[in-house]
Amino acid sequence: MYPDTPLDQINGIMQQAHLAFLSYKNLEGKKRAAFLRCIADEIEALGEELVQTAMRETNLPEARIIAERGRTTGHCRMFAEVAEEGSWVEARIDTAMPDRMPAPRPDLRKMLVPIGPVVVFGAANFPLAYSTAGGDTASALAAGCTVVVKAHPAHPQTSTLVAGAIQKAMQKTGMPPGVFQHVYGSSVAVGQALVKHPLAKAVGFTGSLAGGRALFDLASQRAEPIPVFAEMSSINPVILLPETLKRNPAAIAQRLAASITLGVGQFCTNPGLVIALEDEGLRAFIDHLARIIEESLPGTMLHTGIAQNYHTRLKRALEQQGVQVEAAARQEGTAMQGRPLVASVPAEVFLQNAALAEEVFGPFSLIVRCGSWEWFNRVISHLHGQLTATVQGDEDELKKHPALVNMLVEKAGRLIVNGVPTGVEVCAAMMHGGPYPATTDSRFTAVGRDAIKRFARPVAFQNFPDSLLPDALKESNPLLIWRMRNNQWGKE
Repeated sequence: MYPDTPLDQINGIMQQAHLAFLSYKNLEGKKRAAFLRCIADEIEALGEELVQTAMRETNLPEARIIAERGRTTGHCRMFAEVAEEGSWVEARIDTAMPDRMPAPRPDLRKMLVPIGPVVVFGAANFPLAYSTAGGDTASALAAGCTVVVKAHPAHPQTSTLVAGAIQKAMQKTGMPPGVFQHVYGSSVAVGQALVKHPLAKAVGFTGSLAGGRALFDLASQRAEPIPVFAEMSSINPVILLPETLKRNPAAIAQRLAASITLGVGQFCTNPGLVIALEDEGLRAFIDHLARIIEESLPGTMLHTGIAQNYHTRLKRALEQQGVQVEAAARQEGTAMQGRPLVASVPAEVFLQNAALAEEVFGPFSLIVRCGSWEWFNRVISHLHGQLTATVQGDEDELKKHPALVNMLVEKAGRLIVNGVPTGVEVCAAMMHGGPYPATTDSRFTAVGRDAIKRFARPVAFQNFPDSLLPDALKESNPLLIWRMRNNQWGKE
């Protein structure tokens, strides 16, 4: 029904994206904001058709799709505000000092400018919020970049409906043709052709480590390497401090079980690893957690590929020497369903087996039992880069372990105390990224206002007449004047 876009069309698509970029990048923020708000309106106008289509293609429940639609339109409207307000360009100015000795200083002004046409890959687990009009697309459009989206083959009809809404918004707001384009590709060839095309300037991707790394390597091998902002693999460790765990094993187990099973475990922030000292508190916690997991139900997963991958990786993890099952849902479920399961392993075994630190995408978590604080610290030091790291512990107990937070800062992009990693708030302070292999560039977030900075680069203008400067750097710019008067940036 949705054949791959012919490879001989890719050059024309990228040429159109480039031509559109040359004019779109110069549009004032208010016009880009109007476009983004119109996209949100058009997505909402799709109504029940979009909801039912997404449910049919992804097996996600109605409430989840409706919530995700709200998040998607919220993203568009948030980035409309960012584009309209304008401070994201980080305008900086150092005026000329012609009399400075021993050498005069020129007039220097710097700001972020859009990077160029961006290739966005739709995500499997978020058919709306991380796909066609998701955060990558919205932030790139807000920055002044044009976008080419490759629809995820798991939900092509949903992607087509949203793409149509974006194209309607383009027409209504008078955007240049080629600002947004939509292609299909069930094979890797289409994606490869887009990334390799010399006019592509950046890539946005959410998915597997293998997929993200393949795109990163491909982009690095180009004659002109380009950045790939890939969110890939994270097991989101949860650290249980012993005094707090001993006091609250049931409450912590309840909280964690809900996070493990949420959405059949199909979130990038699913808590796939638990680290704790082996004592009576941990045993009580495991007993409580086991009872909850056993009563939980298998859930239908997003598509056949994800379900097969979950069963394969889960089987592999459980086959590793030293791993023991602590609890599994009593009902096994079908081949398309993910059965919740929790296992445990001694710390020394975990450290010797790299396979146990790999992500099992689904409702699974592995508990690492540490016989001493030495093993506890060694396990944390051994962790790869993560999107999140969570600590269950009260303030007094956390104060006893100052090195713990220092270690976790090096491991993750978001640190959580007495919560769960699932649930990513869309706001200015959110960081959704982390050291490799969580992402390919830990300096940036895929969620929140600062996501726009992935698709921009700094340019300095030296000794330019005011009339030739970008509006954001002109002496008459109200925002720049306010920032200068109120010293809203550090002195260069």
